[in-house]
Amino acid sequence: MGSVQAAGSVRARYLVYFQYVGTDFNGVAAVRGTQRAIGIQNYLEEAAERLNSVVPVRFTISSRTDAGVHALSNAAHLDVQRRSGRPPFPPEVLAEALNTHLRHPAIRVLRAFRVPSDFHARHAATSRTYLYRLVTGCHRPDELPVFERNLCWALQADCLDVAAMQEAAQHLLGTHDFSAFQSAGSPVPSPVRTLRRVSVCPGQASPLVTPEDSRKLRFWSLEFESQSFLYRQVRRMTAVLVAVGLGALAPIQVKTILESQDPLGKHQARVAPAHGLFLKSVLYGRLGAASCTLQGPQFGSHR
Repeated sequence: MGSVQAAGSVRARYLVYFQYVGTDFNGVAAVRGTQRAIGIQNYLEEAAERLNSVVPVRFTISSRTDAGVHALSNAAHLDVQRRSGRPPFPPEVLAEALNTHLRHPAIRVLRAFRVPSDFHARHAATSRTYLYRLVTGCHRPDELPVFERNLCWALQADCLDVAAMQEAAQHLLGTHDFSAFQSAGSPVPSPVRTLRRVSVCPGQASPLVTPEDSRKLRFWSLEFESQSFLYRQVRRMTAVLVAVGLGALAPIQVKTILESQDPLGKHQARVAPAHGLFLKSVLYGRLGAASCTLQGPQFGSHR
């Protein structure tokens, strides 16, 4: 679980789960240099400085999220090397220490685990699930309750054809070349991905929404599960499914868009707003015979 370094010090690797409201950040990745923008990773590493590691602590993030995107549970690994003679931090002490020193209230460490020294938070992930939240019946921005602002995509339509969206979503399931749903800016060796699950269902509003608003507004949840996704793939698939729900596209046209492998087409070029997207979970398989399956806190499906 740990590797011995110079002068008898031991380097311990940890997997940490953390959550955040992404509104105030330039994404999860650290922003280096003198730019005014800042990422969640900057705050995590600043908090980790208080651990007094012999070597500066760097977080390797499992799943990169854009500016404005939220996470119910993201993950990262980090190495902490204490001075000679000091044992590694217990995982619960590490999590508590990071939370104590975090300087932004929109970030929270959920849980920590000790992992082998060769564990990699991004490469070892076996499943990632994203949740996208929609609301209908909101004809003006000021009609959306303040407790839901920046947490969902408010559509001006009164309703969605959810059955058509569910039919269209079936065309996305399975292993495909998802080039049509990839944005430029993050090259990958292959655009082929396997979408294991996609769902469109009624969602749950905040309990702080008034009864009057509850009668007028309807919330919807879209969920997508895969081992990995292309850059902005979820937001572009969401935009196409919303177009189906609004009657701008027929369900079968989603299959045509997918097979076109053209990211610049009329309909698939639209990207759903960042503020409706949440990274819901990152899961890992077994880490050796004696290790249990690692997974972060489990969250409901907003039903």
